[in-house]
Amino acid sequence: MTTSKTSPKVDGFMRKAKQWKEEFELLRSIVLDCDLSEDIKWMHPCYMYEDKNIVLIHGFKHYCALLFHKGALLKDPHGILVQQTENVQSARQIRFTSLQQIEEMQLIIKTYIDEAIEVEKAGLQVEYKKNTEYEVPEELQIKFVEIPELKTAFEALTPGRQRGYMLYFSAAKQSKTRDSRIEKYIPHILDGKGMDD
Repeated sequence: MTTSKTSPKVDGFMRKAKQWKEEFELLRSIVLDCDLSEDIKWMHPCYMYEDKNIVLIHGFKHYCALLFHKGALLKDPHGILVQQTENVQSARQIRFTSLQQIEEMQLIIKTYIDEAIEVEKAGLQVEYKKNTEYEVPEELQIKFVEIPELKTAFEALTPGRQRGYMLYFSAAKQSKTRDSRIEKYIPHILDGKGMDD
């Protein structure tokens, strides 16, 4: 491990880890061996090349993972990259359920990290789906007609905020649930806020 690239914040994260501790330590060692610097971002160890996010280490109940920020651009010859949900456009994970699995995959992991660094060096970008490609729920379209200033306020939101609302509203299976979700957030939208603001 290159000492100058380590972060005391990540040391603290590793000390506090209860589940996946050994796996996190090995993943950290593998990633740092690829000449990346580390920090804590989004409450997890994040590894960067020239301040550009490359990969994140994180744990879940049934697995721990390396999350590649631009994983959708990687070739994935081993078919091991996982898209967390259908709405995740860029990031991809390699999931692990044991220390032994990580040990056996060290060389493969390094080739994926090396490719992710090359993607960043080349300045490649993921082509994100445009908001116009998302279906605007019928209930929201009706509200836009009833309250024209709502449509204006919605269109003034950042693309990410618009997408967040559309995904949240559309996720409801029943029309009355979509209606109540929209009603709840009308004041937020009129104030130019996202769902979490």
